[in-house]
Amino acid sequence: MPKINAATVAEHRAQQRAALIQAAVDVLVEQGAAAVTPAAVGARAGLARSSFYQYFPSGAAILAAIVEDTFTAANTALDQALRGIEGPAERIDAFVRAELRLAAQGLHRPAAALMRAELPQECRDRVHELHHLHYAPLQAAIAERNPTAPLLTAQLVGGLLQAAMTAVEHGADPNEVADRALHLIHHGLR
Repeated sequence: MPKINAATVAEHRAQQRAALIQAAVDVLVEQGAAAVTPAAVGARAGLARSSFYQYFPSGAAILAAIVEDTFTAANTALDQALRGIEGPAERIDAFVRAELRLAAQGLHRPAAALMRAELPQECRDRVHELHHLHYAPLQAAIAERNPTAPLLTAQLVGGLLQAAMTAVEHGADPNEVADRALHLIHHGLR
């Protein structure tokens, strides 16, 4: 019987699952989706390949779990950042700052790797669906500020935000990047 390093079996299983997902994220970001195999993930997590199958039936299943976990964590942080904020300009500010904090924490790395990956169509569709839902609050605030071309404006702001996240992921100060990006966004939304 394997040693349990938690107070309960349920906690142990949750820890093992989390370790496998983190290992899969690391493999995904470093080597791409094709490298996310049960053997590679198990080895990276320090578990036997057979242990992997106690939690996930396949490499595709753990990729699906990464998709759900990544967006759930990002959406929770975003919901907290937007809670109680009413005006569209203030919601845009809160959204951009929250996204850049998430980028500084590395939370966008798995999502970015998944967007570039050769995934099964169902998984790719789910990534796009969750990505769209994640950006819905920003798109709604932009539509309130600039109702003439809200979709195009949201796409352009999204491109600016992607560039800002990349800068933060490469070491730029999130607050400085947010200030500059928000200046450009608000200047363009006049």
